[in-house]
Amino acid sequence: MAQWCQLQMLECKYLEQVDQLYDDSFPMDIRQYLSRWIESIDWDTVAMQDSLATIRFHDLLAQLDDQHSRFALESNFLQQHNFRKIKRNLQDRFQEDPVTMAMIISRNLKEEQKILACAKEAEAEGEGPVSAMVVEKQKLDNKVKDLKDKVQFLDQLLKNLEDLQDEYDFKMNTLKNRENELNGISAKELEKEKFHTARMCMELKQKRHVSSQHAREETRWKHLETREPTCPPVSVLKDVVTFLTELLNLTQNLIQDLISEELPEWKQRQQIACIGGPPNACVDQLQNWFTAVAEALQQVRQHLKKMLELEQKFTYENDPIPQKKAHLENRALELLKNLLSSSLVVERQPCMPTHPQRPLVLKTGVQFTVKLRFLVKLHEFNYQLKVKAVFDKDVTEKKGFRKFNILGTNTKVMNMEESNGSLAAEFRHLQLKEQKLAGNRTNEGPLIVTEELHSLSFESELHLNQSGLYIKLEAMALPLVVISNVCQLPSGWASILWYNTLTTEPKNLKFFLSPPAAKWSQLSEILSWQFSSVTKRGLNQEQLNMLADKLLGAKAQRNPDGLIPWTKFCKQSANEKSFPFWLWIEGILDLIKRHLLSLWNDGCIMGFISKEREKALLSDKCPGTFLLRFSESSKEGAITFTWIEHDVHDKPVYHSVEPYTKKELTAVSLPDIIRTYKVMAAENIPENPLRFLYPDVPKDKAFGKYYPKPSETQEPMDVESTEPNGYMKTELISVSEVHPSRLQDNMMPLSPDNYKALERYVSPRDIDAVEQDMSCTLSLYATSNLP
Repeated sequence: MAQWCQLQMLECKYLEQVDQLYDDSFPMDIRQYLSRWIESIDWDTVAMQDSLATIRFHDLLAQLDDQHSRFALESNFLQQHNFRKIKRNLQDRFQEDPVTMAMIISRNLKEEQKILACAKEAEAEGEGPVSAMVVEKQKLDNKVKDLKDKVQFLDQLLKNLEDLQDEYDFKMNTLKNRENELNGISAKELEKEKFHTARMCMELKQKRHVSSQHAREETRWKHLETREPTCPPVSVLKDVVTFLTELLNLTQNLIQDLISEELPEWKQRQQIACIGGPPNACVDQLQNWFTAVAEALQQVRQHLKKMLELEQKFTYENDPIPQKKAHLENRALELLKNLLSSSLVVERQPCMPTHPQRPLVLKTGVQFTVKLRFLVKLHEFNYQLKVKAVFDKDVTEKKGFRKFNILGTNTKVMNMEESNGSLAAEFRHLQLKEQKLAGNRTNEGPLIVTEELHSLSFESELHLNQSGLYIKLEAMALPLVVISNVCQLPSGWASILWYNTLTTEPKNLKFFLSPPAAKWSQLSEILSWQFSSVTKRGLNQEQLNMLADKLLGAKAQRNPDGLIPWTKFCKQSANEKSFPFWLWIEGILDLIKRHLLSLWNDGCIMGFISKEREKALLSDKCPGTFLLRFSESSKEGAITFTWIEHDVHDKPVYHSVEPYTKKELTAVSLPDIIRTYKVMAAENIPENPLRFLYPDVPKDKAFGKYYPKPSETQEPMDVESTEPNGYMKTELISVSEVHPSRLQDNMMPLSPDNYKALERYVSPRDIDAVEQDMSCTLSLYATSNLP
């Protein structure tokens, strides 16, 4: 079944996560109508090749044209309009940068796969014990349902009271008329009607009382309402005002749970999702709870108005309604204001569409998007909330602290039509421009640019005269880092990681004046998320142990409470290298995304492993067994492979090739390098020493699917080739020189003729001076004449 079809069959909470993946940068309409075509393309590969990305971009535009034609045949004018608009937006956004579009689609497809996997895992675990979190959510659901039931019961009770009041009024008027007329009515009949009217008066008094037990047992009340009027024992009754008070107490407890527990928990999950953790969820569930409580309060306020009308028609001594109505009205209004004042939230944090996996880092002059939601979804609030974006509202001025102007459309009206029914507003075209003021130099501030945190807040007012509502609303995005050059993005992202790992306070903009240390148990999870958020694999425990060695030392790596200072993570050089630990990780992440994604996803790359551990793993393996690991000496990211041989005394000998960087991997893919790799020495035939990928997978089985297809490779031709350009076909391979004494004895020497042929492609070197394994790596063009 197609991936998009599987997603549409999931529960609401998972569909909500899918919804958060799509915005104007790549609308869900395209995903819906072009799902088959989108899933048929390898977008990972497209995202790595500019020319291929351009082709696929124009293919997408052609697909949109075809779909537009279908809408025309169906006379679907609305979708015709939408797809014309979508096409224009895509052209404006990606015409000059189709690779970014491919990256967005690739990212979304991977996130969809993670959501599907999460849903399947949850379904598999559904047969086991229910988690504590699920139990708590069920309890809250039950409380909300109980509140709805009580409000519904009160509504029915007041309707019955109103009916009884109307009947009483009718009989009183009739009795008065008959007393005036006395047309043939006997005194006995008159007294009888007076008696019934008096009983109805007594019943009205008693009906303004509700037994607390009756409030929980609606069936008994239904029986009470249908039988002949009697006088329930006053000793077991409580007045309706007491019932209302208890209902407001329940509402207050619910609001406390929502504002003090559920909302902060959701915001914390959002923080985790922003830095690569599990996708944030439950905002729709949160909205349902907020909306249900707000609706209940609105109904209670209407009930109080109805009670006032009843009191004006009929009252008696010690009637509780006139005594308590003002207090109840004020309390219901305050509870509603308290709920609404916490209902404006930032649903999607500020993010540049060009870097969807790095939110909260904004570059000056580059547009960013941010989405707000009002959690109380009531139609009377539609188009009533005008939201304004404000930058650095509460920042106290400091020397050197940069100031910015926010450009673009910074006010939006919240509505339900543009956000799948939720009351929301999405800012799509905001950008920042630094104020160039005298004395406002960045190097004069207490913090460097990537440690300087800024705030983005949103203000609104809710004013409904007919309801007596006037509330000032405010929501704040998580603290931002503002950069002026894309090269600052890795360091800015490190600041976002550190902040959101260690604090939940959205206004702590001075965090990096004295940043706390992180526990290894926290940081290890964050590091793994950096890989799983852009690939299909996070880091396993052995890989994390190697990283713990680098940060904490070998003796401390087993301690989950080991502390890592901020400076050691992002500022100081690691292991006497000239670059910090995080920039090393960032270089490897970029290397994986650009050149090694499929190999990493398939588990071919061991990656993070120390040289000592590497030798321990290979020591008892067959000769030619090799593994892939990342270089520890390259800031830009590099990968190498190490294999094992045995000397004449059967002792293990380990060979490591000089690491391959992005430059080499741009020219030749790593699988091709492994396929064609050779080692050579004078008087020896070049030979590929790589046989098994650790632990024992034959090389061609592990990497065969990545080799060029037969149709993509052609047999080499001689000089008299009929090729139009007259040149012989060549293949780029990697060759390493090694001292003859380090090669196996069974390697056959080169013949004089072959050696002369080899000299035409490899410059003569002083082989005796090469004392280390794999001391150089070079590119060699091999022809059919080369052995």
